[in-house]
Amino acid sequence: MAETTQGSRTPTPPRRFLAPLTATQTVALSLALIWAPLVGLVMFRAALGAVAPYVLLPAIPAVIALYVMAARRWRESWVAVLGVTLVSFWLLMAVSAPYLPLPDPNKPLVPLMLPGTFAHGMRFVLGTDMRGRDILSRTLWGCQRVLVWGVTATSVAYAVGAACGLIGGYLGGWWDEMVSFAANVLLSFPVMVLFILVLNLLGQSGFNIIIAVTCSSAPVIMRIVRSLILEAKSRDYVQAAQTRGEHPLWIMLVELLPNVRGPLVVDACLRLGYTTVAITTLTFLGLGLQPPDPDWGLMIREASTTALLWKYSYMLIVPALAVSSLILGFNLIADGLREMSLRD
Repeated sequence: MAETTQGSRTPTPPRRFLAPLTATQTVALSLALIWAPLVGLVMFRAALGAVAPYVLLPAIPAVIALYVMAARRWRESWVAVLGVTLVSFWLLMAVSAPYLPLPDPNKPLVPLMLPGTFAHGMRFVLGTDMRGRDILSRTLWGCQRVLVWGVTATSVAYAVGAACGLIGGYLGGWWDEMVSFAANVLLSFPVMVLFILVLNLLGQSGFNIIIAVTCSSAPVIMRIVRSLILEAKSRDYVQAAQTRGEHPLWIMLVELLPNVRGPLVVDACLRLGYTTVAITTLTFLGLGLQPPDPDWGLMIREASTTALLWKYSYMLIVPALAVSSLILGFNLIADGLREMSLRD
């Protein structure tokens, strides 16, 4: 056999970044392409300036790709597919709103136009409110704030609650006593009273809603995670990691948390629905998201008086149905995931 010449090179495997993405990496990338621009547009629209109309363009194909992946993966449960369809619809509307042929949601046009009315060269599919603003436009734009603040608040609550539950459940001792005592103190307050107390002390804004939701939801999440960790930390894989001398933080994040994620994912979907209800209720009471930008809770609040007349009840029905469909989607996803886990 001829020897390899000095100038020849051994073929090298392709670089890692050229390899196809795994399913988990694809989902993570899709979520990043959706959530980062959507949060930036809702929270920092003024700072984006002229770039604002274009930041959501990558999110549109990401939503479609994520929906296709979820529908294929969960096709054995029609409940989960129906739930992810409802949630994906509103998510697609949220990222597509700047590019749809909709009037300015805050611009007064013709007051109290009934659904389907044609006036001034425009067709008002869902009518207008008492200030003449197009309800279809306000509904589609309003889902941006509900999704961003609801999902962000739930994510922060889960990060805090899961961290406390991991520490208390795995380390035990005074760590467990400390986090359990703090959780019991917060749980002693009725949820709505705690919301009102936090928002009255800190002020009415989206960021303070995140703090209020964290104060109310994190203790419950902590208890769920703590109970799961207490059951799982006696498993063989945890004892093997302890024998190898792994750091407790590594054991909690790499060994324990991924192995108890199933019940947490189901609870997170349910909690997203609870948080959406809470934010809408707070906005209706005047303690949540503030005008002028549209929001479903704000639309219900503004229409609560005028909609007492049956002729104008559409102003209340439209945002109420929007909220209900989004919450139904989250609940159906949770039910579908629970159903599939029981089959396994």
